[in-house]
Amino acid sequence: MKTSIRRNRRVVVAVALGSVLALTATACGDDGSGSAGDKGNEGSGKGEITFWDNNGGVRTDIWKQIISDFEKKYPNIKVNYVGIPAASAQSKYDTAIQGGGLPDVGGVGTAMLAEVAVQGALEPLDSRLAKSPLNGKLSQNLLQSSKAAGGGDQLYQIPTSSNNGTLWYRTDLFDKAGLDAPTTWDKFFTAADKLTNKGKNQFGFTIRGGEGSIAPALDAAYSQSGITSFWNGDKTTVNDPKNVAALEKYVALYKKDTPSADVNNDFTKMVAQWDSGTIGMLSHNLGSYQDHLKALGADKFRGLPNPTQADGTRVQISNPVDGLSLFKSSKNKAAAWKFVEFAVSHAENSKFNQSAGQIPANTDAAKDAWIQKAEPTKLAAEALNGTGTKIVQLPYYLPDWNTISKADNEPNFQKVLLGKMSVKDFLNTLADQLNKAQADWKQNH
Repeated sequence: MKTSIRRNRRVVVAVALGSVLALTATACGDDGSGSAGDKGNEGSGKGEITFWDNNGGVRTDIWKQIISDFEKKYPNIKVNYVGIPAASAQSKYDTAIQGGGLPDVGGVGTAMLAEVAVQGALEPLDSRLAKSPLNGKLSQNLLQSSKAAGGGDQLYQIPTSSNNGTLWYRTDLFDKAGLDAPTTWDKFFTAADKLTNKGKNQFGFTIRGGEGSIAPALDAAYSQSGITSFWNGDKTTVNDPKNVAALEKYVALYKKDTPSADVNNDFTKMVAQWDSGTIGMLSHNLGSYQDHLKALGADKFRGLPNPTQADGTRVQISNPVDGLSLFKSSKNKAAAWKFVEFAVSHAENSKFNQSAGQIPANTDAAKDAWIQKAEPTKLAAEALNGTGTKIVQLPYYLPDWNTISKADNEPNFQKVLLGKMSVKDFLNTLADQLNKAQADWKQNH
């Protein structure tokens, strides 16, 4: 596969920095297997393999537990653990692809999956999964997200876990106001109005206007409009009139039912603001559960999947999926694949996600006792895996996706909130950039 001009520029930068960053890789104790051009081989299924954790520090302890369990079951395989901070995982993979030192197996989230796959570094996993005990045991929606993020043709990632959009709401405030749980968008907008009392500095909702604002805005648009595909042929649906109308209704909450400071909210400010106790609802993911528990106590809030349409139809955008990838250059793919199978097995995937507070990719793990007791996670898992749930796959495979969805359009979304740009112009601008990026991607693949 050819790479785009933008991709080539990034590679040049990675090569230029290679000698410096390669020293960092060596300092981490990496004894990886090669560069992207190496074909590798199956190996003996024994000996040593190297595993890169793409969220080192945060997930180090749980991965070391899983590795210990694995080595007890397979005493003839030793796993060398390398923890990489999430913020530098992409750059470390890029450097190793160009200069050598790739692991046998590594954590690769969907946000970076296409960037790694397009450089020829990853082993296709479709045939391995078809012959694996994992076949039929993994969430189909997460598998679809994994395949879509890699470009849509082949599976380059076995999903381990996912987060999910969650509407956190204050049960005490809802009960006092006589409001129903905000399970539908109609109930959500009713509650946002009724819980707002600006004179007492009370608001029905807090909206994300700062860093990370685009995904929740798109989720609100597609969820209300009911449009189930990001593309209609080669053109994006983000600026479909139904999405324009839906987003207009959502952003109209700003300053009417939300604090004016929301225009600068990233997730930490938004969560802290909601935990202060004067706001009725917050749209975030499962990751803030412990913060809410500590601030409010278990009896004052609940977390539900984001609202449905009036008839119960659930449409949501794809959330980033974390997972494990096998590297093509590995000299011991058989042993590396055993590790992937083991890590995503029922017991180990359950253990990992209980620690991470996320939704297990293994559907048997999603039924375990701990998840049944954690209501927000239980409901999120049921929503994600429900047969009636429609997932709008965001184009993580586009090399320019992160730039378009962050640097280019987060400032524009703030202009929308401030009334300096219309929703229609905002979505048309976003659509134009996405259509060009899609055309460039198709030309080079």
